[in-house]
Amino acid sequence: MEECLTVPAPAIEFEHVTFAYPNGPPVLRDVSFRIPVGQSVALVGVNGSGKTTLLRHLIGLLHPTEGRVRINGVDTAAASTGALARHVGFAFQKPEHQLFSATVREEVAFGPRNLGLRGAALRARVTETLAQFDLADLAEHPPAVLSFSLRRLIALASIAALRTPILALDEPLVGLDGLWRRRVIAWLNAHHDSGGTVLLVTHQMRLAGKAQRVLVMHEGRLTADGPPAEVFAHPEILAGAGLAEPFSVALGRALGLPGPTLLIREVLAGLLASGRLPITPAEVDADS
Repeated sequence: MEECLTVPAPAIEFEHVTFAYPNGPPVLRDVSFRIPVGQSVALVGVNGSGKTTLLRHLIGLLHPTEGRVRINGVDTAAASTGALARHVGFAFQKPEHQLFSATVREEVAFGPRNLGLRGAALRARVTETLAQFDLADLAEHPPAVLSFSLRRLIALASIAALRTPILALDEPLVGLDGLWRRRVIAWLNAHHDSGGTVLLVTHQMRLAGKAQRVLVMHEGRLTADGPPAEVFAHPEILAGAGLAEPFSVALGRALGLPGPTLLIREVLAGLLASGRLPITPAEVDADS
């Protein structure tokens, strides 16, 4: 007898989703896509294109007017926000929308405690997460008195502490510079490397180019969906959605290099291959 293989459900599935706020026009219009488990996806579009509205469907804060949303096979219309929080770590664009505890330590502990973690296991989770985001020295401070950048970092740390298989983050790097930005990117990379799924809303096209897949939203519709190199090969689609190409892609195109150049080192390599750059391959690798 042949063994029957079970195909895992997509981590995220939108099936002909349309959504309108009461007495308003549709904000999402017949949106369909599937994100398999373990994929990193960037969701891009100008303000008002429907990105944040789409993201809020993942955690049950909104439900489709038409169509269906499933998270790990679970229909969000039939699940509570608390139940979906076991699957999806959701970060708002504005950190003040999710920070309310008296101290940073309590903020980081809140989510895991609500999911049933207690005692030594909870304390260990909080301590590890505070260290991961370099927040241990601020553990007893009230989040409300800290800077915007630190509040952003605390909000993301509280999501990291949940250890959910899916991360849905709305502009997580806004307001972060230097070391803090690198810490968040390291967390996202580690989550993805361990098999986790990431859906990241961003206006930073260079960051979008590092994802495995890019979804482009325009006026509530999904207008492009594919690997970055495929999406960025169509500047007319980006322009139609009000988006600019990443600098490296625009530079490569201006220089007449083949294919979208997602990284500056790809621009250098293209110039070297064409004999237009008088350096060695080793120097290109060293500088990239």
